[in-house]
Amino acid sequence: MENEYRKGRGSQIHTENPFLKQHYVTEHSEGLDEELIPEYLRTQVFYESPNKVVNKVTSPDVGMEYSLNPYQGCEHGCVYCYARKTHEYWGFNAGLDFESKIIVKKNAPELLEKHLLKSGWRATPIVLSGNTDCYQPLERKLKITRGLLEVFAKYRHPVAIISKNTLMLRDLDILQDLARDHLVHIILSITTLDEKLRTVMEPRTASATKKLKAMEKLSNAGVPVMVMNAPVIPGLNHHEMPGVIKRAAEHGAKSAGYTMVRLNGYIGSVFEDWLKKNFPDRFHKVWNQIQEIHGGQVNDSVFGRRMSGEGNIAEMVNQLFHRARQKYMGDLSLPPLDTTKFRQGGSYNLF
Repeated sequence: MENEYRKGRGSQIHTENPFLKQHYVTEHSEGLDEELIPEYLRTQVFYESPNKVVNKVTSPDVGMEYSLNPYQGCEHGCVYCYARKTHEYWGFNAGLDFESKIIVKKNAPELLEKHLLKSGWRATPIVLSGNTDCYQPLERKLKITRGLLEVFAKYRHPVAIISKNTLMLRDLDILQDLARDHLVHIILSITTLDEKLRTVMEPRTASATKKLKAMEKLSNAGVPVMVMNAPVIPGLNHHEMPGVIKRAAEHGAKSAGYTMVRLNGYIGSVFEDWLKKNFPDRFHKVWNQIQEIHGGQVNDSVFGRRMSGEGNIAEMVNQLFHRARQKYMGDLSLPPLDTTKFRQGGSYNLF
């Protein structure tokens, strides 16, 4: 079954893990007594009990100081996802393992509360998730993210949420409560309006139509929401940017952002395999343009440049973004998150 295309999965391959000394090879398939990739790949769940969950973000170009990831790995299966590389630290691979072996931090709400109760903590917005999606399919059953929101609401602490799903509508009651005190931002990520492209590129995410409806419902409920057009992949979806921003604005989004695709580590192998299998006629065009925006490579790790790219294509996309944002959103912006409502040490203000 090695050559069969697996619908519902982004990656179609297992990649090597650079931290492991041994790995499987298929050069001599007659010596294999079992399939390396089963016909039906089940999602496996692993439970972890970390000592902390709030992480200081040292990267200066991601727009956050602290992040919290209740899950590692992501069933959404976005083939381009930069977080795939982090799965290698757990002994898994950046390919199919990333989207089929999910690590769960069930005690995340308790650890968040413990963190907020520290005497030295000063309210600073915390982002869910920053790495993998806090509203991925498992959240529907496990409700860890809802538990985290309950803690944020209890202590009136600001939080921002970025997701490619619409499950946050389940938690609209808590989000409205937080929004009344300017304590929450929702960032919905829309990569493409082309449903055919979405189903193969990010197969288990919500459709753009569902996300736009969610934006409208959130906005009408008083919850501030913005759109993130990410990643922009030249030759594949870059031309959709004005349409994405226009539709988002029509559905209540107050701001917009974007990032260019970058394929760090073995993510390059995952994306290359996917691109050849799904768009063989466009492979060289897309691959060469990704290399062009990153100085001849498909990845760039230099802060300030890695997510925006450089060169003529990157500049064209940048101009396209700013013109579309000004045309459809004008001077709209998200209200700033309020850090003054925080109940320091759990104390309650009665007045």
